[in-house]
Amino acid sequence: MNGYWRHWMRTDMSNRRVIGSLLVWAGLLCATSAIAAPPKPAAAATVLPLNTKIEGLGYAELSARWWRWTDRFPGGMEPYRDPDGRWCAVAQDGPVWFLAGTDGSANVKRRCSVPVGKHVFLPIINLYQRTRYRIATRQRAAECRSLLDGLALNNDALRSAVVLIDGVQVTDPKRYRARTEGCFDAFGDDENDGTAAVIAASDGYWLLLPPMKPGRHTLVVGANYGRGDADEDGYGNMVQNFEYVLDVGGPTY
Repeated sequence: MNGYWRHWMRTDMSNRRVIGSLLVWAGLLCATSAIAAPPKPAAAATVLPLNTKIEGLGYAELSARWWRWTDRFPGGMEPYRDPDGRWCAVAQDGPVWFLAGTDGSANVKRRCSVPVGKHVFLPIINLYQRTRYRIATRQRAAECRSLLDGLALNNDALRSAVVLIDGVQVTDPKRYRARTEGCFDAFGDDENDGTAAVIAASDGYWLLLPPMKPGRHTLVVGANYGRGDADEDGYGNMVQNFEYVLDVGGPTY
């Protein structure tokens, strides 16, 4: 996956730019653990259902907010570049705490302190596309459809996904797919202000977790696409390794 631009990993595709951001754990270790002792399915309340709303925002709306959040970081401190969790608290606000993925160049383990009472939102595996230039209002519908269709190519072909929360496997993480219904202003809060704007769309698999009890928690997520006809930039077979240790309520030692 080549090419960096501004604060995210991006790759040119015709007149669009693609961002890949996903969370994956070491697949071999997951497979070994599953063979030795299959984990019990997580309780239904561990991951909130797709129809959940947090202050009026569902999975799709939160995914748009998540992408805007990544753009708030100064250059060199993008969420996917965080080596160990030292930047977890940057630009966090509101009732939902965002966690990020990696750029795919290394297997990263991060440790973060999360305030008590915060929901947690993070991608399993997902893609984002935005227009390279500002789009006039009358052209948005056609451009948006093109963005969404491009994103669906990989997300329709999810090969595998494994999620462990505190060592307990989440049942069928593929059901947590969320797509923005339309497109949103990539850099603003109002997508219908009547002016030209860079528009974006998101499609992928996400986790929305309820506030966790104080103490230490672990999140391990593994996923990969598998279209079999990967494009020249490699998004068709995207894979990463990722793990979080969360200290809810402050550091635990």
